[in-house]
Amino acid sequence: MVNQKLSNAELAQWGNWQQHRDQDAGDYLVAKYLPLVDYVIQRFLISLPKTVDKDEVRSYAYEGLLDALDKFKPEKDWKFETYAAWRIKGAIIDGLRKSDWLPRSLRDKVKKIEKAYAELEQQKGESASDQEVSEYLGMTPAELNRAVSEAALSAMLSMDDDQANLEERMPRASSGSPERELSGQVTKEALAKAIATLPEKEKLTVSLCYFEEMKLTEIAEILGLSVSRVSQLHSKAMLRLHAAMLSVHEHY
Repeated sequence: MVNQKLSNAELAQWGNWQQHRDQDAGDYLVAKYLPLVDYVIQRFLISLPKTVDKDEVRSYAYEGLLDALDKFKPEKDWKFETYAAWRIKGAIIDGLRKSDWLPRSLRDKVKKIEKAYAELEQQKGESASDQEVSEYLGMTPAELNRAVSEAALSAMLSMDDDQANLEERMPRASSGSPERELSGQVTKEALAKAIATLPEKEKLTVSLCYFEEMKLTEIAEILGLSVSRVSQLHSKAMLRLHAAMLSVHEHY
């Protein structure tokens, strides 16, 4: 069964699509689950710099939904919404990678900022302040904030690549193997440790965004901050977390 809460009519539509690829059933399912596209895009909006074409992101997300409808296997006893959200997110990430959306100059700046966070926080044994990072880089705090805001998505994509690269370095890391499980555990432990050491407001932003699945506007209201300030907090958290992940990879 696709979803215990579906009506008999909806289950019939799923059956027609799964068994016969009935076009009317397909159109019905696309319309029914289209809100998932908006939901996943909302998760990305907090990280998208102005250089990214939002219409392109929507196109990638829509392709992800169609891919999910095509490949979903009800016998796996998965909830379609969960499976589709994962496919939509993957389609957006793949599309952004292929579009080479990040200018080389910004890419170089991202690496310098991540290195600054990593080195300063390793020296201090705690989170580095904006003032310390900007002084380390020879930037003004305003310049740092602009660069960080544009770099958050790059850090998110890089963390996704980091996990894949770590798995590749694990010998015989086949699906379900002890090595693959170890790589996943290493990543989870590193992220948990890094999140625990984030400045309090950044930690709250990450928690509300990814664990409570709140929108940017909702997080801003809870924290009593502007939406742009919450976006900055999220961006800085992403860079700190990626810097922490890089240090993990140096040991494998």
